[in-house]
Amino acid sequence: MKMECALASKFSSTTTKCLLNSRKIEMERMPRIGYKKRLKLYSSKSKIPLVFARSNPSLKVATRKPVSPTEELVWPTPNDRIPFWKNKFPSRDAISDVPAEIEKDSNLMHIIHVTAEMAPIAKVGGLGDVVTGLARACLSRGHTVDIMLPFYECIQKEEINDLALITTYNSYHDGNWVPTNAYRGVVSGIPVVFIEPSNQFFKGQNVYGGSYNELEAYLFFSRACLEWMQVTGVQADIIHVHEWQTGVIPLLYWDMYQNLSLKKPRIVLTIHNMEHYGECRQEQLSKCGLDGSLYASVDKAVDDRTIGHNPERLSLLKGGIVYSNAVVTVSPTYLKETLCSGWLSSTLINYRDKYFGILNGIDTVMWNPATDVFLPAKFHAQKPEGKKICKYYVQRGLGLMSEGTLAVNHVADIKHDVPLIVCITRLVAQKGLHLITHAIKHTEELGGQLIVLGKASDGRVQKEFEDLVNLHNKGSSIRILLMYSEELSHMLYAAADMVLVPSIYEPCGLAQMIGMRYGAVPVVRKTGGLADTVFDLDDSSNHEKANGFVFEGIDEGSLNWALDRAFAYYRDKPEEWNSIVRKVMEVDNSWNNTAGKYLEIYNSVRVGW
Repeated sequence: MKMECALASKFSSTTTKCLLNSRKIEMERMPRIGYKKRLKLYSSKSKIPLVFARSNPSLKVATRKPVSPTEELVWPTPNDRIPFWKNKFPSRDAISDVPAEIEKDSNLMHIIHVTAEMAPIAKVGGLGDVVTGLARACLSRGHTVDIMLPFYECIQKEEINDLALITTYNSYHDGNWVPTNAYRGVVSGIPVVFIEPSNQFFKGQNVYGGSYNELEAYLFFSRACLEWMQVTGVQADIIHVHEWQTGVIPLLYWDMYQNLSLKKPRIVLTIHNMEHYGECRQEQLSKCGLDGSLYASVDKAVDDRTIGHNPERLSLLKGGIVYSNAVVTVSPTYLKETLCSGWLSSTLINYRDKYFGILNGIDTVMWNPATDVFLPAKFHAQKPEGKKICKYYVQRGLGLMSEGTLAVNHVADIKHDVPLIVCITRLVAQKGLHLITHAIKHTEELGGQLIVLGKASDGRVQKEFEDLVNLHNKGSSIRILLMYSEELSHMLYAAADMVLVPSIYEPCGLAQMIGMRYGAVPVVRKTGGLADTVFDLDDSSNHEKANGFVFEGIDEGSLNWALDRAFAYYRDKPEEWNSIVRKVMEVDNSWNNTAGKYLEIYNSVRVGW
């Protein structure tokens, strides 16, 4: 109650009128406006920013008009014709200007990322976030950076600035030269080259799962990227490839294109998840122009799991490890785990001298509660009041109406606050599905609220969670949303008191870092990057870093122990809880910390020119 009263006092009657007693903002009619032209609207006394600005062409960017007493934040309801996360928002383009406070490097490079994903336009998981965040961090330090991406049919072209066709050329596939277009555009301030073949590759409504053969499509894309560099004469210092989808690039580069005109680049491979091997038959690899039989040996690219089978298969990921100049995985703990177990461990041990573990960062431009265009109120560690509005906004919009919030019209009147947990994840075995389903039950028993946001690719998992939807979604405690929404994920992190990440294994994990950035205290299983970023509040030996609740087992009892402690802190120690929230918001997990380690690796393998 002390915390609630203290928070309520922040909202003066003037503020309440400013937020609640005025004309409605017609969100559906809001035009898209550029990032730099978004206006932060504040009440004249509280300085609590609202999420939406009315379009006013005559208003200068530097002007910050206070909201009039007749301006209103529109509270959503579950019965709205358009769900609140599907309203039109101002442009989410990140600031393209290099931050003035970032010191520029003296030894500058040209870095090209070749990837299957990029946030926000072609994002499925953390890979897309990592590519965008690392690229932006290197750009801010003065380096030249490009991202090469398939021009998926599902990409929203309006998300791309200055899109233009720059090259038409042919690239090889399965005995034919396929006419191919290369477009250049800018996404979130980062230059991107989009590769568009004239065949049916990359067609469909999703990044993955089109009607084409994915393996062959990424083999084509990988060669098409190198072919574009060959045709245009682009000689980058570093070609940075990601995951199995681009694992063939090191083979193509060293056994084909290095013998042509591409002499300068060196290859760095990042493995984001060792679970995905890039299984490939010899004849499939041959379709990109290499002789697949030449790579069917233990010291090259044969999939060790298939040795002695008929036929033995190749692994694009293993080939990438063998042929790259440097190999990186996404956290120090995951590096240790992959050296100790898994079928690739022997290969990684053989190449230990070029294998590094670098903890991912998060893109603090895209993930910033102080400027986030998707939030109904902005906030930060020194002014956290807006987080309360975000929580209430989501509760209202999803129908999570506890006894204290039922029929309440504004934040200051909430009498019975309940802890809200969010779990934003792909619904796959790696993420601890049995622990997620148990957390639903245990959260209800503890009197809390839990929102799960995620998609299942497996039909059986989908059916299991659909049954949970039917069982729980009509009450006031649980919401299971079987989808992915970038907009809603931002809102959920901002609303959450806790973020749950119960992964069985987790190479790095971004959810716990993003959650902390938005003031959500992490509850995680101790594995991979989770062990590198979250430290238990009851561990007296690590008091300085303590920032969450950690459990080690994969059983329900271990999870209960962590959730029980988190709920006890929230309810019984409000002042300590507020202190934890401020602490996690101030943790610096930005790419600015991490990019320097990548640049050290780039510099260690680059060649003079």
